[in-house]
Amino acid sequence: MTKQEIFDRLRAILQDTFDVPHENIKPESRLFEDLDIDSIDAVDLIVKLKPIAGKRLHPDAFKSVRTLQDVVDSLYALLHLPASE
Repeated sequence: MTKQEIFDRLRAILQDTFDVPHENIKPESRLFEDLDIDSIDAVDLIVKLKPIAGKRLHPDAFKSVRTLQDVVDSLYALLHLPASE
């Protein structure tokens, strides 16, 4: 899965689950400040992202995530980890 495909899926989740307007969803958008994704919403977002990753997502992997691009980069990295990790 490419970073663009991850971003497109993330956009759909944000629109469908959190009612974030399409025009607000940009790679540089900050989750908390720009999109009003609070800590409870962030947990819901991780649950929604799990099928994309195809494996258990550890919240610790997302501690430093601030923007949508950070989410995309983190998921991309998880998808490309060796199978043993």
